Amino acid sequence: MFKFIAKRILQMIPILIVVTIVVFMFVHLIPGNPARIVAGPEADQATVERIEAKLGLDKPIVEQYFVYVGNLVKGDFGNSLKTNEPILEEMKTRFMPTFWLTVWSMIFAFVVGIGIGILSAMRRNSFWDYFGMFAAVVGISIPSFWLGLILMQWFSVQLGWFPTTGLDSWKGYVLPSITLGVGVAAIIARFTRSALIDVLKEDYIRTGRAKGFSEWKIMMRQALKNAMVPVVTMTGLQFGFLLGGSVVIETVFGFPGLGSWLIDAVTNRDYPVIQAEILLFSLEFLLINLAVDVIYGFLNPQIRYDD
Repeated sequence: MFKFIAKRILQMIPILIVVTIVVFMFVHLIPGNPARIVAGPEADQATVERIEAKLGLDKPIVEQYFVYVGNLVKGDFGNSLKTNEPILEEMKTRFMPTFWLTVWSMIFAFVVGIGIGILSAMRRNSFWDYFGMFAAVVGISIPSFWLGLILMQWFSVQLGWFPTTGLDSWKGYVLPSITLGVGVAAIIARFTRSALIDVLKEDYIRTGRAKGFSEWKIMMRQALKNAMVPVVTMTGLQFGFLLGGSVVIETVFGFPGLGSWLIDAVTNRDYPVIQAEILLFSLEFLLINLAVDVIYGFLNPQIRYDD
């Protein structure tokens, strides 16, 4: 297991190198001069050139890239063009709100999605099955920003239970977490139902029924664990998408996380911040995929890793 994890971590290095090249080139191909943005529209050319020299933009692009990578290795993401503050410090402040928003969203999605999936599989072709799958289709189809506005109108404006924007207490997580988790819950429900229906056809399930075990006992002790392997795969990917896809929801709710920070960076053409966030999201995806592969071994004993 440890050899497998170490091997996967080493495999991340060339992927991250490619990501840094793509991000660096993409950001530098965006129209607009960062030095001009820092100097302001009224600054003369001499001032712009001094800022270019200060930022290292007057060097060849290959040299700029190696300087950038060298700084990354030392943990230096540079400074924001807008605030001139270290990006790493701002990232530390904004990462945890986004992380906990994603965690609570996944908990909501997992509980609701698994519950609907189990109910639909156990009551296949019944009213509860049709109702659960209809709710899943609605959850996948509804735009998240529209759902967020509706929840805000009902529970914040009319009932006053939760704040409309900001993060002053735990209540600030509730509506964004539900909004972000509804679509994922719908996907988990459909995956769980499909996986359980396949597992319930296996011989060992029929053997359990022949021994007189209840359907609930068979479901919880045998079927669910074996059906969770494809569900975990999809859930891990969705967790990564939520970390990177909270941009819209954080903007709707005025949430002080990485998503709203990225929107501000794009609006202000704050290139160093854009680069740092894309690299962070890429690293998160790689780590989540590694975690999913490791969890496989605990869910399915037949899966073995080369030692």
